[in-house]
Amino acid sequence: MIDPREDQAAGLRRLFRRAPPTVVALYATGRHGAHNALRAAHAIAGRGERVILLDEAPSEASLAARLALRQGPDLLSVVDGRATPGELLQPMPGLLGRIATSAAALALPLLDEQRREVLLGALQQIQRHTGFMLIHADAQAADDPSPFVYAAPRRLVVAEASASGATEAYRLIKQLAAAGAGSLHVAVARARSRSDAAAFFASLEGLVRRHVGVALAWLGEVERDDLATGLAHPVAQSSPREAEHAFLHRLASLGPGAAPPRTLRR
Repeated sequence: MIDPREDQAAGLRRLFRRAPPTVVALYATGRHGAHNALRAAHAIAGRGERVILLDEAPSEASLAARLALRQGPDLLSVVDGRATPGELLQPMPGLLGRIATSAAALALPLLDEQRREVLLGALQQIQRHTGFMLIHADAQAADDPSPFVYAAPRRLVVAEASASGATEAYRLIKQLAAAGAGSLHVAVARARSRSDAAAFFASLEGLVRRHVGVALAWLGEVERDDLATGLAHPVAQSSPREAEHAFLHRLASLGPGAAPPRTLRR
C-alpha cells in the first residue's frame, strides 16, 4: 500500500536532496530538551556552518515557548503573501536564525499544487543561505512524522545524560522505529565526562539493539565533538548493519492482520 504522505513529501524530499544544505530532523530529550537542541545547533554552527532552525514543534513544545522568544511569522504565511522568506527569519545569537513552521507542517498535505510550489520555493530561497537546516521536531509526535520530518534525509536524537533523558530517548527511538526509521544518529548532551557519555550511549544502544532493532550511529558529545562532520555522512557508513536492522524490524512489525508500516526515508 502506498503511503499517502509519500506524495505529500515528494517535493520536499527532492528539494532537500538537491539543495546544498544538510537537512536533519532534530529531536532532543531530557529536562533541558529545548536547551539541548539549541546546544546541538550551536555545536554545528561552531564548526563554520551556517545553521537555520525550522521549529515545527507546536505551542509549548516550540523553541520560542521554551526559550521565551517571540513566535514570529510561520512559514505558511508566504503562501498568501503575508510575509516574504526574508521576513520569516528570527535572528538568534550564533545561528542564522529560527523560522516557525508548525502551521506549514500541518497545512502542507492540504495545499493545492500552486500553493505547495510557493511554499517549496520559499524553502529553496532559505536554503541558499545555509549549510545546515535543522528541523526541530515534536518528540511527542515522533510516531506520526510531519512532511518535513518525513522528507528529511537524516534524523538526530540528542539524548540528555540523565534518567529522564535516557527514558525519553528510548521511548522516542521506539516511536521513530514504529514509523519505519531504520537508522538514527545519536549525540549525548550534559554528560559529566567523555567516559560517562560513552557509557550512556552504550547502555542506550544495547537496550535499543535488544528490544527495538534500529541502528544507532554514535556522533559523540554535543559539547566536545564535531557533529557537523558526522551528520554529513549517512548512518549506514557508521553502522554497516543498518539495512539488515531495518529489514528485520519491518518484517517483524508485519504481524497477523497488521497493515504495512508507514515508512520514513533514510
